[in-house]
Amino acid sequence: MNQWNLMKKMLPGLLPIFVFIIADEIWGTKIGLLVAVGFGLVQLGFVAIKEKRLDRFVLFDTLLLVVMGAVSILLDNDIFFKIKPAIIGVILSVILGFSAYGQKNLMLLMSKRYLKDVSINQQQEKLMNNGIRVMFWLLVFHTFLTIYAAFFMSNTAWAFISGTLFYILLAVVFLLMFVINRVKMKKQEWLPLVDKTGKCIGTASRQDCHSGSRKMHPVVHLHVFNHEGEVLLQKRPLSKKVQPGMWDTAVGGHISAGETLEVALSRECREEIGVLPKRLAGLSEPYVWETDIEQELVYSYLMEHEGPFMPEKKEEIDELRFFSVLKVKEMIDEKLLTPNFCHEWPQLQLGMETLLHVSRM
Repeated sequence: MNQWNLMKKMLPGLLPIFVFIIADEIWGTKIGLLVAVGFGLVQLGFVAIKEKRLDRFVLFDTLLLVVMGAVSILLDNDIFFKIKPAIIGVILSVILGFSAYGQKNLMLLMSKRYLKDVSINQQQEKLMNNGIRVMFWLLVFHTFLTIYAAFFMSNTAWAFISGTLFYILLAVVFLLMFVINRVKMKKQEWLPLVDKTGKCIGTASRQDCHSGSRKMHPVVHLHVFNHEGEVLLQKRPLSKKVQPGMWDTAVGGHISAGETLEVALSRECREEIGVLPKRLAGLSEPYVWETDIEQELVYSYLMEHEGPFMPEKKEEIDELRFFSVLKVKEMIDEKLLTPNFCHEWPQLQLGMETLLHVSRM
């Protein structure tokens, strides 16, 4: 979900307030109120006829205008006129405060209700919540500043603070958020999204792909065995998010955005076993592998190598060791190996037997 789609979907519910602000500036509070309320009622009728539903968002904004306008007319004095923007700021701050720090995110619930055709994943929820918190504190600061200006500063200073200054602060804050998000995006690992044929259909962050979003991304596995028919396995560190502490394929990793399969495999080999791939054999056709947190398109290969193995990223592997076929079968029974490896094990056995037979001829 991008910010433009969010704005486009929620804009109709905010139109009565925008109409009031413009009409209030042109014709004054009384006429502005009538124009805005009339606009809100027309909008409610239009939605009711076209979509056969009551737009509660528009209804809430229209009723809010009626209340605020009535109070403004009844208490027609300079100080109330000056603190009117602050009252609106308080109302918005309360809504944003409950959304940002309460048990239920009101803004997020409203977004999901009115954006039924747009999916919001965990990463986008987090970004949205961060934005709501920033807006909350910005509104709180601006509201208190507006109240102070209304009582203790000149009309010129109040006019600047209650209007222009807010938009300047908003622009500065969003510019800072944009820069910070860009820096974070550059630090993230980006993965290609693929269909079942391996065709690239987009990109997403590693965090997004591992959030349960089911966005399919490609990975590569390389099984290594020696001339005695033993299989090289790596033990996954306890710090790993997926299958910590279990024994796994010798080499395995994601294909990064912009990488070819061959480049990714060479990189993973250097990082995890410290050798370059050579004389590879395809283990099987690419297949789809699903877990609770991700969906992968797996490319598997087989290679004979005697070592020695010197991983570049030793912190990503607890141990590397050759195991006999009999021992591997025992480890499968004892559930010491990852489900993904167990899935590939039958094909791995056949591939090893074939390659060993050819090499000994």
